[in-house]
Amino acid sequence: MKKLFVFSLLALISSSIQAQTAEEEVKAVIESLFDGMRAKNTEMIASAFDPKALMQTIVVSENGAETRSNAVQDFVARIGQSPAETQLDERITDYQIKVDGDLASAWTPYEFYVNGEFSHCGVNSFQLVRMAEGWKIVYIIDTRRKEDCV
Repeated sequence: MKKLFVFSLLALISSSIQAQTAEEEVKAVIESLFDGMRAKNTEMIASAFDPKALMQTIVVSENGAETRSNAVQDFVARIGQSPAETQLDERITDYQIKVDGDLASAWTPYEFYVNGEFSHCGVNSFQLVRMAEGWKIVYIIDTRRKEDCV
């Protein structure tokens, strides 16, 4: 009976550790993306993404909201080509990560700074898939605004 209890307890602890580990792995991928941006390390940025990943941003105009798409390769190239003296710093203020098997979703409010000056804020919504080489971002969409940043 004691052995069954100990085995059950270990199984319960093991399953909760695995779920927590997946969330930590997802967070690490997102952090590596923004660490790569700050360092202008294009290999680090690109390695966070699946090569077929989609990037979109929501733009609000007088006609309402619409989405604009961006290729990951273009995003990586723009970061790599930005002037050396330009510091880009996206600061994630919270992580809400959900994992189900090989699918993860992350909701990350952020503040963006250029050369230490506030530029804008918003929220990133990431979709990640655990692939053979680890978690990869397959989709990201974000909002951007200059006011009502919390």
